[in-house]
Amino acid sequence: MSVLPPLLARDPLRLVLVLIGGVTVLTGVCQLFAPGPVLGLLSADSTGTGRHLFATVGMFMVVVGGLLVQGLLTLAPPPYLLVWVGLQKFGAFALVGIGVLRDLFGPIALLVAFFDLATALLCWLMARRLAVRAAASPRTAGAGP
Repeated sequence: MSVLPPLLARDPLRLVLVLIGGVTVLTGVCQLFAPGPVLGLLSADSTGTGRHLFATVGMFMVVVGGLLVQGLLTLAPPPYLLVWVGLQKFGAFALVGIGVLRDLFGPIALLVAFFDLATALLCWLMARRLAVRAAASPRTAGAGP
């Protein structure tokens, strides 16, 4: 007997993405309320403007992570939800990577970047799977846009 909801227990990809969404929310909260120490962990400058902008990024991480968790806890989330979350994660990968190349972040930030890249790929995999299921579902046949 699993302690997980059946929706997650029978779908390892969905479970992993829900966990990643939860981690995104938690790390976003850390960035939102303690941007200075998080910037320090990433070997980045901690100016007032930098801390404010980093906190703003944290707020968006809370929103996107929460959207991912809530969406995946529904029976049939729309595939576009995963596409957009995947795009956000890919953008984070690219921008953190550029930040490392420009010496704005230390090399440790590459762990964050590649985690976001892996998450983007998993989101797109899930979006593809959801789109195939939706296309095969008799409920959606003949439905309008």
